[in-house]
Amino acid sequence: MRGSGTRPAREDANDRRTATAVREIDLLTAVGPVAAARARSARWRLTAVCAAWGLFWGAWSGLIPAVQQRVGVTAGTLGLLLTFVAVGAIPAMALTGRLARGREPAALAAGTMAFGVTIAALAAASSPVLLGLCLVAVGMTSGMLDVCLSLAIARAERSTGARLFQPVHAAFPLLVVVAAPLAGLTRQLGVPLPVLLLIVGLLVAGVGALAPAGLNLAHPTGGDDRAERAARHRRRLRWVGIGVGALGACMLIMENAVEQWSALLLEDYRHASPLLASSAPAVYYLALSLGRLAAQAVPRLRTRGILAFGAVGGGVGIVVAGIAPHAPLGLAAFALTGFAFGPVIPALLSYAATRDSDGAVVATATTTSYSGFVASPLVVAGLSALATLPLAIAALGTLALPLLIVAFAGRFAESRPAG
Repeated sequence: MRGSGTRPAREDANDRRTATAVREIDLLTAVGPVAAARARSARWRLTAVCAAWGLFWGAWSGLIPAVQQRVGVTAGTLGLLLTFVAVGAIPAMALTGRLARGREPAALAAGTMAFGVTIAALAAASSPVLLGLCLVAVGMTSGMLDVCLSLAIARAERSTGARLFQPVHAAFPLLVVVAAPLAGLTRQLGVPLPVLLLIVGLLVAGVGALAPAGLNLAHPTGGDDRAERAARHRRRLRWVGIGVGALGACMLIMENAVEQWSALLLEDYRHASPLLASSAPAVYYLALSLGRLAAQAVPRLRTRGILAFGAVGGGVGIVVAGIAPHAPLGLAAFALTGFAFGPVIPALLSYAATRDSDGAVVATATTTSYSGFVASPLVVAGLSALATLPLAIAALGTLALPLLIVAFAGRFAESRPAG
């Protein structure tokens, strides 16, 4: 009796899956070329925006010594002024998440152009007060751009069915690596700081004016029904966004720590040359891009696998980077960390994009995850005070454990291939 009852049920389930697959094939046959063309256009336009975003932050890292010299402040005062970026970003991200949903292309264009304008305004910051005000504005517009870009990618994935988060997000670290030494080279050639900032600002604003304008992000079929269901479960979805964002915050604490402290770790504790030590952030960022492109190249790779690999590979990598006795091993460990961690944030955002149809979960996750950047310097400083910088970096590996737990205890295995 048990066998006779199970077989028809299995046959019915197989029939339903077959019918669903046939309908999907028919749909792809009918609209596939159109959707593919829209996906290609969206990918390149969104990548251009992400690249412009990375262009400034890479150039800014190479221009900070010139900024300090121009405004005439100590390193401590400059560090305090740089925190004003977060002061502007956090409220702007929260507000943008509410206002930009449903109007992603226009919001992305406005956010990118506003970002370019505030970059150009930095050219006039010749005093600590002006620099602080400009950095608040830069933080606001950068946060706005961050949320708008995530919302636009999420909507593009829903409307085209393409996987876009990984390739688009690969552009940011790559441009950071390229722009930082170029900014240093232009300074060495004698180009004035205000001119450099004006050029970067104009480039970013130009991308904002041109790239998002051609985005065709029509709502996918059935979006209204999904929006109604999302409205009925808004509170639950908010907690989903917070949960995804908390995982992202763990990632960004570690990422910011590598960016800020890896060179110091290798030079002061592993006796690396200045050239070798200063290459650590670049090696990490290049590996970050390669990890995202590698994840994109494996279409069947799902979120669960990305989180598991990120937790194991990245967690082990950052521990080894902290305790490695020699600089070359530490550098290789930072590369492993970047490659393993690279696809995690895009995969989390892609997963968030599948939870509703209006982007509320993506906006919440993006804003929540940013807290990791804010908390990272405090976390590393606190751990270093209790022990040493190498042990503090190694201890950050424990932040990979939530990824591993969620990968096997959560529902990520049910999600589609990670974007």
